[in-house]
Amino acid sequence: MSTATEPRRDTPARTRATHTAPSFWASVWLVSSREIASRLRSKAFLISTGILLLIAVGSVIAGGILSANTSTNTTQVAVVGTASAVVGESSGLTAVPADDVAAAEALVRDGTVSAAVVPDDSLLGVSVIALDSPPADVMNALSVSPAVELLDPAAQGGFLVYLVALGFGLVFFMSALTFGSTIAQSVVEEKQTRVVEILMTTIPVRALLAGKVVGNSIMAFGQIVAIALLVGIGMAITGQRVLLADLGPAIGWFAVFFAFGFVMIAALFAATASMVSRQEDVGTTTAPVTYLVMLPYILVIIFNDNPLVMAIMSYVPFSAPVGMPVRIFLGTAEWWEPILSLVILALTTAGVILFGSRIYRNSLLRMGGRVTYKQALRG
Repeated sequence: MSTATEPRRDTPARTRATHTAPSFWASVWLVSSREIASRLRSKAFLISTGILLLIAVGSVIAGGILSANTSTNTTQVAVVGTASAVVGESSGLTAVPADDVAAAEALVRDGTVSAAVVPDDSLLGVSVIALDSPPADVMNALSVSPAVELLDPAAQGGFLVYLVALGFGLVFFMSALTFGSTIAQSVVEEKQTRVVEILMTTIPVRALLAGKVVGNSIMAFGQIVAIALLVGIGMAITGQRVLLADLGPAIGWFAVFFAFGFVMIAALFAATASMVSRQEDVGTTTAPVTYLVMLPYILVIIFNDNPLVMAIMSYVPFSAPVGMPVRIFLGTAEWWEPILSLVILALTTAGVILFGSRIYRNSLLRMGGRVTYKQALRG
């Protein structure tokens, strides 16, 4: 009897296309996109962002109104020689003739005039002499922007320093706490509903953590950039050019420091949140991170006029995003100090990411009671 066998037919499993998991960076982008879309659909996020932007715009408008009110009366300035032509073209200034530069300086020192406009060899042909600080009303009234020479330079005004320190501290505190809490709630929600078990079948744990941090970091940094642009444009429109020139470098450095600092904070929020399985326990486990976010805000308000405390804050990674920009605004930081502080912050952020990812990886699938740090680190 013939025992010829029939050709074996391919089963559906053999004809089905082989599924390939996405690469690491593709997984990170998938998670990041999901986080960004979730934030943009959140009414709470949109409202909080709108409030921050309104506060920024309101503070700039208020500053412009105050500066406009202070400049409604004409300001007396000493003029020497051909500089009188420049002052004569500017409304709000009253020229007080002086025989020479020395006489103009004497009028400035005794308080007879707010500043002196004298001829020089620059392209503009004039320069401004003031006593202890750049005369904003004079600079705004002039049709040109000459160099300013200070006879007796003084530190920034105490109230102005307080407002700038409060602004940097408040923006860092609100943005870091808002997005950090969002990350923590998202981690616990996925863990509580066991969605994370489905995600981990196709996405590596490291990519899941990285996606959450990257997505929320993009949103937080975008919020900071929007605030910085609004403040800069508002100051330029309202004529606060002198303050903008002083504050501009500090705002730029703040954005850079915030980018690194928030990644560090976000990794800690995600790691500590992964140690619990219920939303009710999130506040307790993330409390240490919340305190780290609140500390710079409190310290910069209390010690903004203390050079030693501000110098220490500018090098401690958790407070550097607030402390260093304030010192840059005050002019007390050397050119190399922001770079050194940023290197310390970047290295600390890298270490925190490694530390946080280990906790996150070892705690994510542990259900029930709270995972201790010893259990999370041991695995």
